[in-house]
Amino acid sequence: MIDELFSKPIVIFGCGNTLFGDDGFGPEVIARLQQEYTLPDQVYAVDAGTGIGSYLFDLSISEAKPRCIFIVDAVSQPGRRPGELFELTIDEMPREKSADFSLHQFPSVNLLQEMQSEERVKVRILAVQIREIPDEVRPGLSAEVAQSIPAACTWLAREVKTAATDQ
Repeated sequence: MIDELFSKPIVIFGCGNTLFGDDGFGPEVIARLQQEYTLPDQVYAVDAGTGIGSYLFDLSISEAKPRCIFIVDAVSQPGRRPGELFELTIDEMPREKSADFSLHQFPSVNLLQEMQSEERVKVRILAVQIREIPDEVRPGLSAEVAQSIPAACTWLAREVKTAATDQ
């Protein structure tokens, strides 16, 4: 597993906590991709759970870096409908998500920005609008977010195929 992280030019991280409702979107998308899709050999897809910071830190200090990183996550943005898929830039990540992306007081958002600017790693973030994230443990996605999984997988399969042929 760790070898693939450092040897594949394209990495997909599914982020989130499956114990807290819609926050589990990223891991669910990765599970569906791995079960139902054949990704190009150049792609490594991983359920990062709530530990993306560790992955990004390892990548940031490694000589081997991917050309492209895709991040799949659930967010809350005013004016969007639950289950809506959209792409964000690193700078558009909601402030409350910065805590999810932190590693020992050094935000992973900064790691992504650094890799994108200094290492020329392309970073793309596919987000889904949550219906809710419960205050207590409650596994399972809302119906609206669950219905977005196939479209997210189709988008990722298309985009990683394009990225893989752009080598």
